[in-house]
Amino acid sequence: MLAYLAAIIAAMQRRTFLKASLAGIGGACLGAPALAAAPAIDVVVYGGTAAGVAAAVAAARQGARVALLEPGEHLGGMVSGGLGHSDTGRKETIGGLSLEFFQRVGRHYGTDVAWDFEPHVAEEVFKQMAAEAKVNVFYRHRLKEHGGVRTSHRRITEVITDDGMGNGRSFPAQAFIDASYEGDLLAQAGVSFVWGREGRDQYQESFAGVRILDKYAHHLFEVPVVARDARGHLLPNVDSGPRGEAGTGDKKVQAYNFRLCLTHDKGNQVPISAPSHYDARQFALLARLIAAGVKKNGKPPTMHQLTSMSPLPNGKIDLNNSGAFSTDFIGRNWEYPTASYRRKEQMWHEHADYTAGFFYFLAHDSQVPEPLRAEVKSWGLAQDEFTDSGHWPFQLYVREARRMVGDFVMTQHDATTAPAKPDPIGMGSYNMDTHHCQRYVQSDGMVQNEGDTEVPTIPYQISYRVLVPKAGECQNLLVPVCASASHIGYGTLRLEPVYMILGEAAGVAAKLAIDQHTSVQKLDTRQLTQTLTREGGIVAWTNPRHLQLTPPA
Repeated sequence: MLAYLAAIIAAMQRRTFLKASLAGIGGACLGAPALAAAPAIDVVVYGGTAAGVAAAVAAARQGARVALLEPGEHLGGMVSGGLGHSDTGRKETIGGLSLEFFQRVGRHYGTDVAWDFEPHVAEEVFKQMAAEAKVNVFYRHRLKEHGGVRTSHRRITEVITDDGMGNGRSFPAQAFIDASYEGDLLAQAGVSFVWGREGRDQYQESFAGVRILDKYAHHLFEVPVVARDARGHLLPNVDSGPRGEAGTGDKKVQAYNFRLCLTHDKGNQVPISAPSHYDARQFALLARLIAAGVKKNGKPPTMHQLTSMSPLPNGKIDLNNSGAFSTDFIGRNWEYPTASYRRKEQMWHEHADYTAGFFYFLAHDSQVPEPLRAEVKSWGLAQDEFTDSGHWPFQLYVREARRMVGDFVMTQHDATTAPAKPDPIGMGSYNMDTHHCQRYVQSDGMVQNEGDTEVPTIPYQISYRVLVPKAGECQNLLVPVCASASHIGYGTLRLEPVYMILGEAAGVAAKLAIDQHTSVQKLDTRQLTQTLTREGGIVAWTNPRHLQLTPPA
């Protein structure tokens, strides 16, 4: 069987939940025998992402009984799902459990700290951390799609999962943490959320909404490429709708992709075969881009010019999007944030088909110059990674989906001109970084990408309030991944080291709220900050020179 097909089938077997009905779960039937009860727990964490593991471990270390519910079969989310080259920003801002993770990975490789690592090593470290903290991990426990959250008096009382075998399970607790990339728990709890992009006027953010072509926009078509074929039809992978006026908001979502782990080592290599529905015409725009580049530069591009290739230990690379047409499946994820489980599964496969087709086209199509074909062929999937899913990453890189709307919303200003906060739980420093949201036709008939934003920040304190819903909506839920931020503000929060910082804060806050017999909105944030600092968290920047940088216009 083709390696790629095997990857997809194995991933489907792991990810797809059986359709057996959970009749009787919901309403007055929640006490029915079919609904198994979980062990006594204080805190439920939904989502075994890096943030979820950090939240669960932090709460457990504070003495809470914790259940970590993971819809799939792996811990770590993107950190163990292919993103082995960490986006760190200023490393001095990373502390607490987040830094501990990177130090533990470093010890595996015989060094003090490692920011670049193999996926399977990351997952083993997460498992060790959870086991040592005595976190109860429940794999294949996805939130029931409808009626999965029960509430009373603005508090979640329990969540109900499907274990993949048609069996429902109830998880009552005192506090809940939604650490998923999608925010399904917060949505079912009735918490306000948005997706897409705000306009400039909503929060007075100069970089918000539809973007203009400026020095902060990258991965553009640098050579003119016609968007239509000889009959006037749009080429595949070009959006048919209008771009939108500059600065206006929309429901377009920054692109997703897979972070493949590739190797040059022939003894540890599985070739990337064509997907079952491969059609070379889907890459006609890529062929035109390559031809235009050859004409301009007099030589074919290299693989490094079409993708981002970050070295990992043992001869592997973390491969990411780079350039005008790469591994980002631009414009094909707009419906993902609020899509059904079934549609999300379909989109996972559509992205996998696109990614495998992209590499197969570069390696085998006669329109691609032979030197580039040979270079791409020299790489393959790492055979010792993702061994239960055909060596294909189990995690789609969901860069942004739902974003909670709390009483406080982090915006561009919090990372540029207003970095100090009265209730800090950690720090951030990475660029406000968002990927393209659409690929459109310009007035001259040429194709262009839109949405990329790479804006410098200054080291800034992160407010506890980004984790907290409005008090009138839910008083015992914390949200470290789909946090309360604008699209532009979220661009600097959405890095995995920061997710882990937010996850740890959520775990500690959950236990404090329980101990103080109060809502997450009213807990003593001074005590929270002190606890996080005592545990090694970084909540203040000690070099004031960097807080006086002139922010971008």
